[in-house]
Amino acid sequence: MLNDQLRRVLQQMPKAELHIHIEGSLEPELIFALAERNGIKLAYGSVEELRAAYAFTDLQSFLDIYYAGASVLLKEQDFYDMTMAYLKRAEADNVRHAEIFFDPQTHTARGVAMDVIINGIYRACQDSPVSATLILCFLRHLSEEDAIATLEAALPYRDKFIGVGLDSSEVGNPPEKFARVFARCRDLGLHLVAHAGEEGPPAYIYTALDTLKVERIDHGVRCLEDAALTERLAKEQMALTVCPLSNIKLCVFDQMEQHNLLQLLDAGILATVNSDDPAYFGGYMNDNFIATFEALPLGLSHAHRLSRNGFVAAFLPEEQKHKFLAEVDAFFAKI
Repeated sequence: MLNDQLRRVLQQMPKAELHIHIEGSLEPELIFALAERNGIKLAYGSVEELRAAYAFTDLQSFLDIYYAGASVLLKEQDFYDMTMAYLKRAEADNVRHAEIFFDPQTHTARGVAMDVIINGIYRACQDSPVSATLILCFLRHLSEEDAIATLEAALPYRDKFIGVGLDSSEVGNPPEKFARVFARCRDLGLHLVAHAGEEGPPAYIYTALDTLKVERIDHGVRCLEDAALTERLAKEQMALTVCPLSNIKLCVFDQMEQHNLLQLLDAGILATVNSDDPAYFGGYMNDNFIATFEALPLGLSHAHRLSRNGFVAAFLPEEQKHKFLAEVDAFFAKI
């Protein structure tokens, strides 16, 4: 069990969240409220019935219900309300900065216009006391042509997102499938990230680095299966956005005691802790920190390091980054 001091530290320390899918923050209560507002009939009779359906066996069974939940998002205000609900939870967990993933293809496929999606999410970020920026993600189970069309549709709103990512079902959809669209995004000066090494093998991490030329790896926990890759990630200080509760819920590890976060840190890797899809995976930022520290032999020095890592890995102007890091160090100096 955690001692009270460490629990308080984990709850109160400044944090950056770098791996949050905004559609994955949709709580069942808000799904039902938006369904009612938009006259949508859900396949579930109650909030409790929907929450009970959150029993996943793998990534695909999660994605099936995730896309069903997203069907209630139709108007700009829906995207605003979803994002603001997340940002309020983030603020309560002492998240100072969030880099929010969003999946436009999930919505444009249903006839929702790109401006409705981006403007709704962006407006909530502007109205929040939490520093927040947007990363547009391509769905890897769809074609690269679809990703290119999505990018082109989003470019009129280029000032409202800082980067692009790659998410959805990993197995059978290697990063190199999206080489051309990532090259175009790199030319546009966008930050680049990609999910790799969660369900997919270490080879996917290599191609995300070498073919897509990403600046961060989302998940990446399977890197330890390859000693040369582990050494490279540590040497290059390539950040991994690790999502502990998600890894348990999707059976990447059977239980938190088996999670390799401590091994990643011991290997010198710039690992960070994030919530991924918090409404579906049983926890926001503080829940992830507490669950991990309860299960693994992690202490105050690890908390300080993980708090710093989030800001070190963030896509922030240097001045803002240093300000956040100074806040972290000042917080831990008082303990």
